[in-house]
Parts: sequence; C-alpha cells; structure tokens
Amino acid sequence: MTAPLLRIDQLSVAFRQAGQLHQVVNEVSLQVDAGETLALVGESGSGKSVTALSVLRLLPEPPACYPGGEIYYRDQPLLRAPEKILRQIRGNKIAMIFQEPMVSLNPLHTLEKQLYEVLSLHRGMRKEAARGEILDCLDRVGIHNARQRLADYPHQLSGGERQRVMIAMALLTRPELLIADEPTTALDVAVQAQILRLLAELKQELNMGLLFITHNLNLVKRLADNVAVMRQGRCIEHNSCAQLFSAPQHPWTRKLIAAEPTGEPNPLPAGTPPLLEVADLQVRFAVRRGLLKRIQGYHYGLRQLSFTLRPGESLGLVGESGSGKSTTGLALLRLIPSLGKMTFDGMPISDWGRKQMLPVRPRIQVVFQDPNSSLNPRLDVLQIIEEGLRVHQPALSAAQREARVISAMNEVGLDPQTRHRYPAEFSGGQRQRIAIARALILEPQLIILDEPTSSLDRSVQAQILQLLKSLQRTHRLAYIFISHDLQVVRSLCHQVVVLRKGEVVEQGECARVFAAPQAEYTRRLLNPL
Repeated sequence: MTAPLLRIDQLSVAFRQAGQLHQVVNEVSLQVDAGETLALVGESGSGKSVTALSVLRLLPEPPACYPGGEIYYRDQPLLRAPEKILRQIRGNKIAMIFQEPMVSLNPLHTLEKQLYEVLSLHRGMRKEAARGEILDCLDRVGIHNARQRLADYPHQLSGGERQRVMIAMALLTRPELLIADEPTTALDVAVQAQILRLLAELKQELNMGLLFITHNLNLVKRLADNVAVMRQGRCIEHNSCAQLFSAPQHPWTRKLIAAEPTGEPNPLPAGTPPLLEVADLQVRFAVRRGLLKRIQGYHYGLRQLSFTLRPGESLGLVGESGSGKSTTGLALLRLIPSLGKMTFDGMPISDWGRKQMLPVRPRIQVVFQDPNSSLNPRLDVLQIIEEGLRVHQPALSAAQREARVISAMNEVGLDPQTRHRYPAEFSGGQRQRIAIARALILEPQLIILDEPTSSLDRSVQAQILQLLKSLQRTHRLAYIFISHDLQVVRSLCHQVVVLRKGEVVEQGECARVFAAPQAEYTRRLLNPL
C-alpha cells in the first residue's frame, strides 16, 4: 500500500508562556490520501488552524513546541525535519491558502510581481511564460479583467478579490496537497461555488489531496469525503461526510449541525418617521493615466442607490465581492466622497464637512468584518471600548467611563472582569462582541455592520445574530447589514438590496425578494449550483 499524502499521528501542540506550557492541541490523529478531501471543522479556538500550521512548521518556535506525536508527508517526518527539507516541501509539494489575505499579501508589490514570484521560485518559470499561466489562473478563480488588474496593489482589491488572489497563488504551484484555511470566508455564494468547482477539477486533474478548514458546513457537504470535528484541541469525531451528517455521534457535533441561522427579523414599530433617507447615492473614483496622472475618466463603485430606513429596521446589502457593498457603507459613514442626497434624522448631511459631521458621528457607528484588524492589540478591552467616550464625551470622569464600559460588556454578554485583558486573549466571537460593545457605548441610532459574522463559526454566528436582534429590540437600532451569507440576511433583515458591479440589480422586502426573485443574478445567488 502507498503511504498517505499526509498523516498526523497523535499530534500535541503547546505554547510556552511565562515559563508555563499551555497545550492547545491534544493527541490529534488525521490522514489525507491523494485525491481525497478531509474537512476540519469546529468552533473558534478549537485548534484547527494550529494543527494546519503545524504541518508546514509555520508556528514560531519558541513559543510553539510539540510535546508529542509526529506529522508525515508520505513517509517523511516533518516535525524534526531540517529546514532544507521543509523548504523543498513548502509550496512545491504542500501549499497553503491562509485565512487572512491582507496579512498574507505584500501591500508594496503589485499582483503580477507577487504571483510571478511564486512561479519563479517554485517552478523556475521565466516572466514571459509565467504571464499567460497567471492570467489563466486569475480567470479561473473569478478575477474579472485579469489583465488590467495585474498592475493593482492589494489595497485596490475588495476582501473577496484578495482572497481569490491568495487561492490563485497557492494553485499556481500545482501542489500534491493543498491546505485551505477558511478559503471562502470572504466570498459570496456564487464565487464560493466557482472556487469549489475549481478545487474539484484540480483534485481530479492533479490527484491532489485537500485539507479543508472551514466553519461553513454547507461547503463541507458539497466538497468533503471525510470530516474531522475538533473541540478544545481534541478530535471528538472523525467519519465519512455522509455518515457524519446523517448520524452524528458526539453531542457537540449534533449541536454544530443544528446551528443554522433561523428565525425572522424583529417586528417593525408602526408609524415611525424615517431615520435615514438616501436618494441617488453614487460613488466614483477618478481614473488617472499618463505621465502627469491626469484624470481620463471615472470608475463607478456605486450608481443610483435609493432607500429609506426607519428606527428598528434592518437593510441587507448583498452581492458578489467587489459589487459595492463596503463602498456603500463607507459612503453612508461619510468616509469617502459621494454624490446624491443623504438625510439623517431630518438633517441633510450629504455635503457636510468633517466639523459638521462630528456631532453626528456618535449616532452612526460601524462594526467591521475582521475584529483582529479593527481592535488595537496594544490596548486592553477597557481602553478599546471607552475610546469613543474619550473623543465624544470628554467631560466624563474615568470612573464614569469605566461604569459605562462595564454596562456595555454586560449587554453584549462579556464578563466585565476581563476588561483589563488584551484582544489576543479572546476568541473570534468574543472579539466581535468587543467590537459591538465599542459601537454600542455611544448609544447610536444606526449601526453599519460590515460582514460581522463571516469569520465566525456557526455556533458563535448564531449567538451574535441573537445578540444583534436583542439589542435592536431594546434600543430600536437601525442596521445596515452587509453580508454575502443569504441565510443570515434572511434571519435579520426587513429589506434587501442586491448589488452587482456597483449597480442595483434588485431591491425590496426581504421575504418577497427571497421567495420570488425577479433578476437572474439574484436567482443565481440564491441557487449558486
């Protein structure tokens, strides 16, 4: 019998901190064969990514160490292999798609330079031959106008587009084993389906093994042959995909499978006047060319969006990556220039400058997609949550600010005793609660939520949705909810706007649009396969 591509045998991983050893992975055993997909699922902090990073020895040593077990690529042990052997395997034989593309892509280099570097290092290709393969791979992962985008830098791409570039970068090496750590988190369902088809094609074409880490169980059903469930550093269940979903053995697995976003949005208060009125909102970016970088035209990130939002109401913005969802959020926050009319609580804020907007800022808050990036790692939780009070209510004493922080933490389900800890000491779900508490402490009327649940596992996602609904009922908050997860939008939102390439494709009551979509693009989002 041939050896499996990857065999993890009784692996234990620990981190040494302050002279003590903290074990985060305990005696995990997994196996991936050529042409097989093993899905690794579990809640945030369960040890999935630590296990994956250990395969290529990408954890910093120290503080990471391996008290027990071994990892084999074919018959080659990896945990104690010399660096020369690991360099031959990394990228060439085993490639990895990382979860956070903004950390993984070099902000100072163009896409072409970064993608060519992969082919040059791992396949020895010259630039002329590499360009065609790069364009083909970008096209296969769904980057539109790939030839024009080669000169772009990472900040010029949407979150989903950056993730697609990371996928292309890993696939260019044609690896025998691909480790994909949440590769579709930032992608809409249509692009998710496209990426899954691409991975399936490459598996067949290259007989490639795939270790697929995700919290999206719908993707697991469609892609995986076998599934391993992790919790608190241990593998609690390992079975074929069909068997695990039809008859899960462990109580936690059953709970995880049952954690689908469900329910209806909160009932709307009757007869309330509009809080936010938007008419013909447009965002355009100047296209500059030539030596003097003169304006040659404009690229529209958003065209003619109009809606009305009342207190206690939620509006969902959905669409593929790069469709203008986050651009809309930034325009509504008055953080980027825009055209059109915006009226907030009776005030025409469209043309207001920075000073005029300052008194309105506390009333319009935002929760960003990635709490890792939006929370300052050098500040403790108390300092993070009270920061808005320091700016907008400077007359409050330190004791008054702390009392408000404790109240906000209680409201979002965080233990106030942890207020002197730092973000790194919390799970992903807890960090998102910190971000919500930071927005809530200023008592806003409108919160813009930019993909607030996309990086969370399903059990934590359900908790955050229930929290958002509860806060909306209590404070009559209005939400603008940006998401590519249509189940989440259906559960929370009263209205929905479907965007594509900056254009409004369809708009209306959420229940009606989801039950009887009029546009072909909307139907494709609802049924991507």
